[in-house]
Amino acid sequence: MFNFFSRKKHLIDHLNGFVDIHNHILPGIDDGAKSVEDSLALISEFSSFGVQRMIATPHIMNNYYPNNNQTISAALKKLKDSLTKENISDFFIEASAEHMIDDNYENLLERNSVMPMKGNYILVEMSYLQPPINFEEAITKTSEQRYFPILAHPERYGFLHFRKRKYKEYKEQGMLFQMNLLSLGDYYGKEVSKMALELLDEGLIDFLGSDIHNLKQMNALKELALPEKTLEKLLPIIDRTITNFY
Repeated sequence: MFNFFSRKKHLIDHLNGFVDIHNHILPGIDDGAKSVEDSLALISEFSSFGVQRMIATPHIMNNYYPNNNQTISAALKKLKDSLTKENISDFFIEASAEHMIDDNYENLLERNSVMPMKGNYILVEMSYLQPPINFEEAITKTSEQRYFPILAHPERYGFLHFRKRKYKEYKEQGMLFQMNLLSLGDYYGKEVSKMALELLDEGLIDFLGSDIHNLKQMNALKELALPEKTLEKLLPIIDRTITNFY
């Protein structure tokens, strides 16, 4: 029997005014947008459902994407210049980074070469295969430098799915969690979706981000529909993300 209350609603209908704190929209410096044209296409899509403010977070990953303040600032300027040229004045973008916890991360900390967001929040990630040996020490040092570490997409680290107690240990260590919006659907697979919902149910998610790299992911986000109960749990986190990063 059809149940009216079981209907799903599109997530993007609830993202008007959202501040996206995790994306790869800057052109040509990591595995995200390859050109200014790609960046502008993504910005047009974001704007269509009311997201007009974001913090770009290109990878800083030793030996793969060795970005720094100079490369990121240059890409940001290139994109902002293109926005001006296209007479797009109602889209606001600034830049931080998604920092891989690797053998160079602590060196970046010591040299004050990390790229935090406003409020001294710093987005970090780790390998999907296994945690780095220095992970917890690196997080401690991050806090000692008076940064607030945000772990990107905790739901996507498969090795943690079998060690769920680690999530709460990380939180006790002072770590914040940013969930990917696409994790709530089947884009990354059912195991990731299941873990995302578990973390949401347990109240462990602090912030949300798109982690958008390309139009394929954007189309998946536009199609994502969720039950009302899930949306009710997301709305306070959407508001918290806006409040902290607007």
